[in-house]
Amino acid sequence: MDQFQIETAQNISITQNTSNLGERMLAYIIDSFVIGVYYILMVILLSSLDMDPFDQWAYYLVISLPAFLYYLLFETFSDGKTIGKGLMSLRVVKLDGSKPSFANYFVRWVLRLIDVAFTSGGCAVLTILIRGKGQRLGDIAAGTTVISEKKRVSLKDTLLRELPNDYTPQFPQVTVFKDSEMQTIKELYDKSKLNGDHNVIVFLDKRIREVTGIQTNLQPINFVDEVIKDYNYYTQKM
Repeated sequence: MDQFQIETAQNISITQNTSNLGERMLAYIIDSFVIGVYYILMVILLSSLDMDPFDQWAYYLVISLPAFLYYLLFETFSDGKTIGKGLMSLRVVKLDGSKPSFANYFVRWVLRLIDVAFTSGGCAVLTILIRGKGQRLGDIAAGTTVISEKKRVSLKDTLLRELPNDYTPQFPQVTVFKDSEMQTIKELYDKSKLNGDHNVIVFLDKRIREVTGIQTNLQPINFVDEVIKDYNYYTQKM
């Protein structure tokens, strides 16, 4: 899963997950199925009408326009999503995280001819694999990508910590915290430790001592870490 950083106007960095190739292909299959069903229904409808062959073809060309413009229309009016992308929790965005304009969607749509139609998807697959950032040719030209809005949860994002079998907790008072509160403490601690932000860790140390009444000579960085481990120990044993 590729990731890229978005810097907001407030100078806040947000990590976005680009969609993987498998998700893109499944979304494409779903969209192709929708378009195929639409065409079949139109053929059945026209076949049931008593029309002159010429008029029938003219009418077919008109009503087939929505299918031809499917990707452009849906992405423009559905916030960067087609039916397939919506079901797969995917969305088209600009590389700065903002909503694409009609021009961006139009460029992506036009270059589908090269990415998908003329090369049976081979060009799109090759470009996504080589380029990274979830971009096919249309995305590169339009300055867009396709992100996954699914929440990725890994072991380090949860409360769970690996504890040795002989681990001995020191502070039973930590059970006064709720899971959500300890999750916040853990996230702040891990991020601050990674960024070397000792002030946040000192703040956490102070607040934990105030809430629990714990008195210890441990340094803030060691104390907060011990609190997180002890909470894991007690909640896993309960």
